[in-house]
This record gives sequence, C-alpha cells and structure tokens, in this order.
Amino acid sequence: MLTMRISEPINASCRHCGSSQLRRLMSRFATPKSEEARLEALADPARYADLDENDPRSIARMMRKIGQEMGEDVQGPEFDEAIEELERGGEESEHDEGLGASGEEDL
Repeated sequence: MLTMRISEPINASCRHCGSSQLRRLMSRFATPKSEEARLEALADPARYADLDENDPRSIARMMRKIGQEMGEDVQGPEFDEAIEELERGGEESEHDEGLGASGEEDL
C-alpha cells in the first residue's frame, strides 16, 4: 500500500498470507530543484574539475551535464546536434558544410 506520509496510519494486511504484522518500506523520492538551486549547482567549480577545454568530447560531457541540470529549458534538436558534433571530435556535420566562421552560408 502506498502512503504519502510515514505518520499516516494504515490497516494493511499481507495479500499472500493475510498477516497484519507488516513493516513499512520507505522508497526513494526526488524533489524538484528551484531554478536558483540549479544555477547555483552549475556555478560550483568542482563540477568542472575534469574539464579539458582543448578536448571537444570533454566539452560535450560538460554540456550534457548542464543540459540535464537545466532540463527542457535548454535541450532541443540544436543542442543535441551541437553535442553530437563535439562527441565526433569537433568534425563538421553535413549541415554545417558551406557555413562560414559566423555560422552563415558563404556566398
């Protein structure tokens, strides 16, 4: 039986043997973080101790962590595509071919 509070009285019995001598098992739960708490966690320099700014794959791992922390606010197809490009070692994708340094098409 699922209860929302440990203090909530229950009159449960085992569905197999009918005994009323049961123990409560507390499950894990998640609490949502506020945006302020998420940003504070991202500002912690210890989170980036293993970051190598010269390694595109390391940058991709960091971006994934940020994306997971921020949730749907930053994730999307463009975000995923940027990470995938970094995971390939910074190689340009077919989509990026023909784009100049500014990200606009060369004429």
